[in-house]
Amino acid sequence: MRKVKKCYISIMSPIDELKYIRFKQRLTNFEDAYAQFIDALKKDTVNDAGNRSSLIHTFEFTFELAWKTLKDLLEAKETTEVTFPREVLQAAYDHKYITETVIWGEALKKRNEAAHTYDEVIAVEVEKFIREKFAPVLEQLRNFFNKVL
Repeated sequence: MRKVKKCYISIMSPIDELKYIRFKQRLTNFEDAYAQFIDALKKDTVNDAGNRSSLIHTFEFTFELAWKTLKDLLEAKETTEVTFPREVLQAAYDHKYITETVIWGEALKKRNEAAHTYDEVIAVEVEKFIREKFAPVLEQLRNFFNKVL
């Protein structure tokens, strides 16, 4: 008896296949960032400003990977050409990849605030947003990505 390799015939064009591969690579990076985000959420940020700073930084790069992963998925599945985060988030909402544009828009604003200034009052405000609003929509996005695969 001899072994036979499985052969798959792709119905995607080579360019679409590359876009899908790029999406899967980015999704792997997003999953790693999401795990770090969850770890940062578990730490005491009330009594430790270093942990708060770490959570905010983790939020920044997780948000960045979230919108870029959405962009790659839109380009792979919908052939939608979008460049900027706000455009990506709107297109993702239009295609029902995300259900909440207000919180995602607020996350973009908070990411920009946190990245360009450090003020204790802003840090506490950003942390509250992350815990109460962003973490739930990020989990919804992760669940959506898991269904896509």
